[in-house]
Amino acid sequence: MPVSEIERELLKRCFEHSEGAWPDFVDQYLGLIWHVISLTSQNRSAVLSEADIETLAGEILQEIARNDYALLRQFRGESSLPAYLTVVTRRICVRRLVQMRQESALGHVQAHRASFEGSSAEIEPVLALAEVDRLLGILEPEDAVVVRLYHIEFLGIRDIARKLETEEAAVSEVLRQARKRLKAEAKPG
Repeated sequence: MPVSEIERELLKRCFEHSEGAWPDFVDQYLGLIWHVISLTSQNRSAVLSEADIETLAGEILQEIARNDYALLRQFRGESSLPAYLTVVTRRICVRRLVQMRQESALGHVQAHRASFEGSSAEIEPVLALAEVDRLLGILEPEDAVVVRLYHIEFLGIRDIARKLETEEAAVSEVLRQARKRLKAEAKPG
């Protein structure tokens, strides 16, 4: 469905910086953005609090408004504005979720590194990677692939299931069993 006249007028008002245009845009599309964030985080097995969703929605709105509405100016009107905003929101959300997962993983690695006094910053990443490879080597090769896709490549359960042509429940079970086995292996003594 092509862009409606109401959508076209709202965009025009934003581009002209008309008074109240941006608040009208936010009022009109914040619910859609919120909904897309919720679904995207669910699909990528990310648990977000309401505060996280609110923060992410704010970041997405900032991205949309950045550089004199550059993202909105790229809209060609070949679909509805909500359809376009759904795609834009999902892309920004996925990028941010991956970044959040990487930051979370990095935080665990940094905390682990901090426990080793005097270790070289250049050697630590190699040691961490060697430890990950050692732990993945404990698993069956098929299970290691799933763990690598989830924890290193940051794919969601649904994406892994599609990629490996299997059921989501099977991916979840492999991850559950692998975590159990790796925890047992990592325990001292």
